[in-house]
Order: sequence, then structure tokens, then C-alpha cells
Amino acid sequence: MYKPAENTSNSMYYINRERVVRSLEFIQDAIVICLCIGLFSFMVLQVRDMFLSLLPPLQFHAVTADILFLLILVELFRLLIIYLQEHRVSIGVAVEVSIVSALREVIVQGVLETNWIQILATCVFLLVLGVLLVLRVWLPPTFEGIDPEQAVSKRYRNRVKPEFVETNGHY
Repeated sequence: MYKPAENTSNSMYYINRERVVRSLEFIQDAIVICLCIGLFSFMVLQVRDMFLSLLPPLQFHAVTADILFLLILVELFRLLIIYLQEHRVSIGVAVEVSIVSALREVIVQGVLETNWIQILATCVFLLVLGVLLVLRVWLPPTFEGIDPEQAVSKRYRNRVKPEFVETNGHY
């Protein structure tokens, strides 16, 4: 984008805009890295609490809730890592986090103790999330000309192909 021959205000605009965008992306990445560190620290504390809850007297309900909560934290961490790598939010991971969160709330509260209207609303919510998870395969690319799923699979194929040639000598 930099045009050294021209020194017009229009070319300066492109230079400054590009610098501002890079700076903002750097700040955003720093914030996400801080979130990753904080979330990882919280997961370590949660694992410690989970192991302490395994000591007698064993509280099965609390252990189950802790395990499901840890799964939610792991999925959120994975979502942040994907964002750092690809600068996009993965629809699939976000939907998976929502599904596990909704199921955790139903399991922790107990199905028999929960109002039937809440159970019905949760079922509808989970059905919509399941449909979204299936339909995301047919959704158009996130950005014009960029399909993140294809880019990731192409990168994987290019990385695996040389290893396959080295081991077998042919495809």
C-alpha cells in the first residue's frame, strides 16, 4: 500500500491507517493473551478445588459440577487460542461452549427440581444450537474471499503431504 513516488495526503492516509490498524490489532492480541493467562490460572485453581472436593465425604454433585465447569473453561480457552491464531471467533467452538454451559446448568440444578418451562426452554435452546452447529458447514465464508475452514484444512494438508511422501515415497 505504501507508494514512495507519491507524497500526497491520500498516500499518507493509507500509511497512517495501516499503522493504526496494526497497533489496534497488537493491543487486542495483548488483551486476549491476558485473558488466556487469567483463564489458565483460574483453571488451575478450579482443578485444585475439584481435587479437594474428592476428599471424603465425597460430594458427587459438586464433583460433577466442577468437571463440567472445567470443560467449559477448556472450551473457552480453546476459543481464545483460535482467536489468537486466526483472528476470528470460531462459530463451532462458541456453539459447543453454549451447549455444554446449558447442559451444566440443567445437570447442576437437577432435572427433577427444575421447572418444566425452564426444561422446555433449555431443550428449544439446545435444539437451535444443534441446528446451528450442523448448518455452520453450509454458512458462507466469514470474510469475502476467505473461508477459514478451507484455509485451515489446506494448511493441514500441506503440512501432512510432505510427511506422507517421506514415509511412503508416494501418495
